[in-house]
Amino acid sequence: MNAEIRLSEDALISRYFAPIAGDGGFGMRDDAAMLTPGEGSDLVVTVDALVAGVHFLPDDPPASIARKALAVNLSDLAAKGARPRGHLLSIALEEGWREDWLAAFTQGLGHAARAFGCPLLGGDTVRANGAYWLSITALGEVPRGEMVHRFTAQAGDVLCVSGTIGDAVLGLALRSGTTEPWALNIGIQSRVFLTDRFLHPQPRIALADILRRKARAAMDVSDGLVGDLAKMCRASDVSAEVDLEKLPLSSAARTLCEAHRGLRDKLVTGGDDYEILCAVAPENLEAFLTECAQTGIAMTPIGHFRPRDFAQNGCLPIFSDANGQRRYEKGSYSHF
Repeated sequence: MNAEIRLSEDALISRYFAPIAGDGGFGMRDDAAMLTPGEGSDLVVTVDALVAGVHFLPDDPPASIARKALAVNLSDLAAKGARPRGHLLSIALEEGWREDWLAAFTQGLGHAARAFGCPLLGGDTVRANGAYWLSITALGEVPRGEMVHRFTAQAGDVLCVSGTIGDAVLGLALRSGTTEPWALNIGIQSRVFLTDRFLHPQPRIALADILRRKARAAMDVSDGLVGDLAKMCRASDVSAEVDLEKLPLSSAARTLCEAHRGLRDKLVTGGDDYEILCAVAPENLEAFLTECAQTGIAMTPIGHFRPRDFAQNGCLPIFSDANGQRRYEKGSYSHF
């Protein structure tokens, strides 16, 4: 779009964001939104920022970027046992932004908001001085005092993870044009599946109520299974023992791992899984797994939480496979 006919901020909001706003957003005609918690409920609030070139590729489809931005926040809410109520969006558009890009972005955001039951309530639009970025603050709701924390795992609890691990890091590599040996002869179906897992994470909202009732602690896996488990262990002052042979892998990832030794390390340390990592008391495990299966989302036990001194090096988890034990000194993505 030519600079001389660039929309004003008010016109931009009116044309693209007001039509997808929820009831509490007042059609974007006010300076703030309004949200009334349900009786006997607590609000749960989370925020994630996504930056072009860091969290997504600049040429990713704008609708996919919007959907991912909302989904990663709803993944956090799901891990807390919270149901979505609404979200706020701040977006910094790069110099030379195009209306067709923004139209596709807001269409994708509106579709995701409806699908996930998390309407847009408000936000802010600014111009970026460099790479464009966006930040979503999501608000959820839990019965009072029932939010699931990540710092409450106990030694003896069973360690479980939802879905499959490692697909997204492979999808990102494929989107980035990797020439690693594992990617050279991958089939088209596997390529499409793995790429979609990177572009379109699936927040496990359907597990929220079950986690609240049956899990002792939980968090989402966003920066890699190894690193996020280490965070959970440190927060809970425990260690953990993981059986890598039990790691849930998709058929595409499993086939690649069988053909390329060492690829599994990439899967457990890569990010963007947006699955749920949780601690479950042994006496609740059977009922927990059954209820999760009834939602259509598999939950897999992969190990146990252990006393802090189990690993003899603080809270760092131990990972075991057929070849013995190993430790990952750095197992998660870090911005700094």
